[in-house]
Amino acid sequence: MSELVRFSKENDVAVITIDNPPVNVLGPGVPEALAGFIEKLENDASIRAAVVIGAGRTFVAGADIREFAKYRSGEKKRPGTLPLLLKIENCRKPVVMAIHGNALGGGLELAMSGHYRVAVPGAKVGQPEVKLGIIPGAAGTQRLPRLAGVAKAIQMCVEGAPIPAQEALECGILDRLIEGDLLAGAVAFAREVAAKPAPKTRERIEKLGTAESNAPLFASARESARKKFRGMMAPLAAIDSIEAATRLPFEEGCQAEQKLFNECLFSDQSKALIHVFFGEREVAKIPDVPADTPLLPVNRVAVIGAGTMGGGIAMVFANAGFSVLLKETDQAALDRGLAAIRKNYAGSVQRGRFTQQFVDERLQLIQPVLSYDGFAAADLIIEAAFESMDLKKQIFGDLDKICKPGAILASNTSSLNIDEIASATSRPQSVIGTHFFSPANVMRLIEIVRGKATGKDVIATCMQLANKIGKIAVLVGNCRGFVGNRMYHAYNRQAMFLVEEGAAVEAVDNAITAFGMAMGPLAVGDLAGLDVGWRIRKESRHLEKPGVRQPLAADRLCELGRFGQKTGAGWYKYDENRRATPDPEVARLIREWSAAANIPQRSVAPEEIVERCIYALINEGARILEEGFALRPVDIDIIFLNGYGFPAWRGGPMFHADLAGLKKVYERICEFHRLHGELWEPAPLLRRLAEQGKTFADYQALSASA
Repeated sequence: MSELVRFSKENDVAVITIDNPPVNVLGPGVPEALAGFIEKLENDASIRAAVVIGAGRTFVAGADIREFAKYRSGEKKRPGTLPLLLKIENCRKPVVMAIHGNALGGGLELAMSGHYRVAVPGAKVGQPEVKLGIIPGAAGTQRLPRLAGVAKAIQMCVEGAPIPAQEALECGILDRLIEGDLLAGAVAFAREVAAKPAPKTRERIEKLGTAESNAPLFASARESARKKFRGMMAPLAAIDSIEAATRLPFEEGCQAEQKLFNECLFSDQSKALIHVFFGEREVAKIPDVPADTPLLPVNRVAVIGAGTMGGGIAMVFANAGFSVLLKETDQAALDRGLAAIRKNYAGSVQRGRFTQQFVDERLQLIQPVLSYDGFAAADLIIEAAFESMDLKKQIFGDLDKICKPGAILASNTSSLNIDEIASATSRPQSVIGTHFFSPANVMRLIEIVRGKATGKDVIATCMQLANKIGKIAVLVGNCRGFVGNRMYHAYNRQAMFLVEEGAAVEAVDNAITAFGMAMGPLAVGDLAGLDVGWRIRKESRHLEKPGVRQPLAADRLCELGRFGQKTGAGWYKYDENRRATPDPEVARLIREWSAAANIPQRSVAPEEIVERCIYALINEGARILEEGFALRPVDIDIIFLNGYGFPAWRGGPMFHADLAGLKKVYERICEFHRLHGELWEPAPLLRRLAEQGKTFADYQALSASA
């Protein structure tokens, strides 16, 4: 009937194999073929039961996400898999779902329509739809609580994380774990149950509870979801749909689920999150670095600097199984670095993220050193020293003399010129930027900074290596601040200007967190240390255009020794537990400094705060795109989602601009230009796209076809 699905027989047991590589999505053709084969086994008197199994590396990883955009646009009518699942459930002969790899989203919905489910011990099951801004749409929220109970269904549908097979067995999703060959075990299980009635999941009600017993559960779940998934609609919709399963007959519950699913699917949040899903895959593609570019071997890593960044980077590589040399200049600094690493690992053990055995093994992989002994054998050296060009050039000059040919020499600089650093070596083709984000052992993002001479093999190796160590890498060009910090500087500068113009510190941060950012920009400054930005501003002041407005309050706070959380005072004041409270003294000082600088004071609406900060990001992003320092708009989006706490449900700054409308964004930036001067000069690319009625997505599509 279809190459995507095959039908065979093991004597009295039918075997239906889904073979839609690479992950057996329920794309066009698969549901139709499955439905046909269910009818076939129903009509074959020699068949007593059936097994549905996936070919290749997994069962079914879900629906074809590319189809969602077609449903939204009206290009295709959503057929839905619910009729197929009802056909399976109504089959008079037991259907056993045999799971290996993953049964996710539509894959788990398919599995739950079977009468029984078996799996290999390494399998995982889950309902991750919330991560795409939607909820299960084929009775997932109706069948899951019937199998696993209401609490487990809420957890799985709201958080979206898969659970391992053993947990799925314990909560009732699975009926048996199969050791050894899955197909043979599933066929044997099918023969065991062939003479028994085929239990329908939709008819199970014993785990659904009562309205009274469920009320506190749903109330708690909603309160938790509002905090943990601030601003997101899908987690709350999932809870509503699961509650419908406990209150309504199955058919009516499915109708409620479908209504909620459609509301989510047609929302901007779903569009944004699906954009992010594909964007994280797109950023790995480098137009002039072919996928088959030969990779350099990387087995042994060395890190220079055992401070916050160097220690975190050493942990990242050790966690991935690499042997790591960790160098410092003196024993005291090395001891402090190792103590911080041990403290971080101890916290991970306490939270249950790592076992003590895993931590002990990782610590064995980190070898502390005070010299360059052993560096000659390293394949990758990452410099994570103090952010000083003179110091970095000295280190790279030393490395040039010590390291073997072909070794990758990387700098963790967050803003300094990679080409100038490379000029201290005789091998600029081996020099690259690997800008980890702090804390490096937690944050997912690495900006891979390409110098003028950086070899394609070095780029390809670092991009692939990032994936191996559990990071997402985005290739960026070599400009001041690269992509992320260059844009963040424009955003943060507006936050500081707003405070100097009369907005309260907490009002700026509250407006930005209400927009969805993880933290406000001024609170972020206090967390990172205001002295960090102060030092960068002093080092790069010669690069600033004379006469252009510069923030003044942040530098004045630093002159008073107010560096943020680490000194107990910055924009805010902090107690012994680093809890922030607004500081009237800061408000008074800023008023004084602003008056002395002739900056008029006024009240500032939250809407202006958001527009000033977010539109500054967008305008600078447009410049970066046109100058070629970012390959695509989506690269910028992925950087800000993973490095700066931009809300994923808004899709990133460039996607958000498209949703807001580039004409509207451009006109507001023109207004800010008139009011606030040349820092707000509209980016030429933004002006051009707005005037042509186009979007950044159009620009990306045009660039891809060029």
